[in-house]
Amino acid sequence: MYEQEKCKFLKTHEWVFVEGDVAVTGISDHAQHEISDVVFIELPKAGAQVQAGKQSCVIESVKSASDVYAPVSGEVVEVNAAVAADPSLINKEPHGNGWLYKIKMSAPKEVAGLMNYEDYKKTLH
Repeated sequence: MYEQEKCKFLKTHEWVFVEGDVAVTGISDHAQHEISDVVFIELPKAGAQVQAGKQSCVIESVKSASDVYAPVSGEVVEVNAAVAADPSLINKEPHGNGWLYKIKMSAPKEVAGLMNYEDYKKTLH
């Protein structure tokens, strides 16, 4: 479980949990509620380069398709195969087994520019 209080957030509702030089990323509980029932996800491929703030994958729900943005720059080193097989994990456990992918960070200092959970919550009102 990637506790919300230990994650950093983008205004676009992505979260990141840093483990050494690797950043685990997903979408917030708030975002999964807004999106509603997730039915498909197009994850980046392992080895892909992602850039902080740029679109990295797409989540499709019964309501719409939503872009997901990379919270930090680097190389995708792992994607969550469980989410690819069962996208509803994003709704069930957005901060647990519903994580999306892991990035080996090329610019770890980018994390400092992200919001902590308390600041993120203030953007939701």
